[in-house]
Amino acid sequence: MIAIVPAGPEHLDGWAALRHVLWDEEPMSAHRMEAEEQLAEPERFLNLVALEGDAVVAFAEASIRHEYVNGCAGSPVVFLEGICVSPALRRQGLARRLVAGVADWGRAQGCREFASDTWHDDAESHAFHLAAGFAETERVVYFRQEL
Repeated sequence: MIAIVPAGPEHLDGWAALRHVLWDEEPMSAHRMEAEEQLAEPERFLNLVALEGDAVVAFAEASIRHEYVNGCAGSPVVFLEGICVSPALRRQGLARRLVAGVADWGRAQGCREFASDTWHDDAESHAFHLAAGFAETERVVYFRQEL
């Protein structure tokens, strides 16, 4: 049985390793530091991990956003910042269980909307979001220039 629990300091190494699977452009040390920072703000962040024994096999990170969130009508909004399941355990319902846990937390925080985002060309993530109950609201391409 795989248990889903709030992340704690004892999960940092496994959690950081999976963060690196999802966001491989940052070193593991940066992922661990960011995870530690999130644990220090439980009123703003929810961090769930899925455990098989003592091993972290999945995680979901969420935050409460008070600023405008694309596609949403109100505030605050619970926002799925990241979710990752170990490749060997995908397509077994773990991500849906994690999303359900985030939704429950968001409701308890007074949120009426649950949002997320992904890259415009990440078809696998698009399919996951739709299967998890999200509806696409808009597509945006951001631009910038240095001054």
